[in-house]
Amino acid sequence: MLAVIDYKAGNLTSVLKALNYLGAETHVTQSPDEVRKASKIVLPGVGHFQATQLLHDLGLTEAVRESVARGAWFLGICVGLQWLFEGSTEAPGTAGLGHFAGACEHFPTLYDGAELKSPHVGWNSLEDVRADSKLLRGVKDGGFVYYTHSWRAPLVEGTAAVTNYGGAFTGVVERDNVMGVQFHPEKSSAVGLQVLKNFVEL
Repeated sequence: MLAVIDYKAGNLTSVLKALNYLGAETHVTQSPDEVRKASKIVLPGVGHFQATQLLHDLGLTEAVRESVARGAWFLGICVGLQWLFEGSTEAPGTAGLGHFAGACEHFPTLYDGAELKSPHVGWNSLEDVRADSKLLRGVKDGGFVYYTHSWRAPLVEGTAAVTNYGGAFTGVVERDNVMGVQFHPEKSSAVGLQVLKNFVEL
């Protein structure tokens, strides 16, 4: 079963539509017990990092930790990727999962002496795609995906692809069975569908 976590901030409809199109058997849930039983977990996200506090309040954070520890595959989308880190300056009082070190920060207001628009909205490319990435199988450097966000994750050892906007940031992160994408695969045409297909087929 592929569990899609509903924490009242996810872009559920379009994510579910894409996953179902790819033949995934999805189940939307807020139940820690169902998350523990799932073989795959997707955490979509749109909006403020503060919304992820509900994951802690409902006991879902610990359920995800337990599920991941036993080998379930996990994919975080947008804020779902940011949640994999220790936290975000968007909501300093809300802890992330802490699977990856570091915190997400707002784009700078200036870059190379010019004003940088935020949020970062639109199509941008994935660069330095890691050859051993399971999630990015079949995705080449330069593949375009759709972003809409104001906070970004730092580059870490688990970074599987980089995007440049106001400097380099993590576009995709992957370590073993835990993965995240800052872009919206459900809105990213062929590249996005390939990413979701790769996850569904793991």
